[in-house]
Amino acid sequence: MRVLVRTPNWLGDIVMALPVFAALRAHFVDDVLALAGPQAFGSLLAAVAGVDQVVPLRPDSRGGRARRADVAQLRDGRFDLAVLLPNSFGAAWVARRAGIPERWGFAGRWRRRLLTRAIARPIPRIHLVDEYLALARGLDIDIVMAEPRLQPAPGMVSSARRLLEANGVPADRPVVGMAPGAAYGYAKRWPPDRYARVAERLARQSGAVVVLVGSAHDRDAGHAIESSLASPALGRRGASVLNLIGRTDLAQLIGLLASCRAFVSNDSGPMHLAAALGVPVTALFGPTDERLTAPVGRHEVLTQDVWCRPCFFRDCPIDHRCMTRISEDRVLEAVAGQVSASFTSSQEAEV
Repeated sequence: MRVLVRTPNWLGDIVMALPVFAALRAHFVDDVLALAGPQAFGSLLAAVAGVDQVVPLRPDSRGGRARRADVAQLRDGRFDLAVLLPNSFGAAWVARRAGIPERWGFAGRWRRRLLTRAIARPIPRIHLVDEYLALARGLDIDIVMAEPRLQPAPGMVSSARRLLEANGVPADRPVVGMAPGAAYGYAKRWPPDRYARVAERLARQSGAVVVLVGSAHDRDAGHAIESSLASPALGRRGASVLNLIGRTDLAQLIGLLASCRAFVSNDSGPMHLAAALGVPVTALFGPTDERLTAPVGRHEVLTQDVWCRPCFFRDCPIDHRCMTRISEDRVLEAVAGQVSASFTSSQEAEV
């Protein structure tokens, strides 16, 4: 049988779906398992263990023509079953139009009739990892992995290593990652000048190189951090703060994160990637709800108890207190502790 899994559309959501991919692989052990998701995340989907095929889909923003192309591509795949993780009408409509006989997913007000097997979505909302696992359990599929875990391909790590060396970072120098951007609006961002000061203090205290990462859409945050550094020399080649925002592809990003001793991030896709790679994460949550999308595992999740959060606004209509009241000292203490613990663990492993 040919089984298709329609992945979520966002990077972080795809990472949080990794346990479901593992469960489906174990359940359909003798069948072909394909993942269909946004073409921008193809390298991540190809790195998922046990996947036989990756089907790249067009961005939904391109409208009806993109959906018709997706329908044709899925029809050509001759799939027998589609498991739909997105809750959208469009995902179910494309699977139906592609002629896939079995279509499983969460029931929705407008799409239940498009599904052959519909599972009630958990109410109230739960963490997205648990929500995806609830779908699997509702489909009588056993869970084999409770937390997202990802193993980078060797080529990803070597490519990231070459990129660091080309920017003057020696192999023996510890690396700490920072993701100061966020895909869903500016309200999720901790102020760039505070990221700059934490990066400076962390580099002085630990001797680490702080590497800024993110997509091209986050370049403004990277430039703001560079402008806020106490000395311009800190951001030059071979210095303590390296801005790689918009300068990596997804495969390099995965390899780079896997090389980090610790990682500091707003609520973002790279945050979930780092956690799945086993890197200690310090996560800053403001307008979004950490109960739904916090990195899974033993990580530091920093929030500020204010009356207006979580609001889920893209832009704050008042004073952004949920983020600005998270102090530099709290962030530095959290990540410095993770760097120290990681260094001790690596020494013990060498012995």
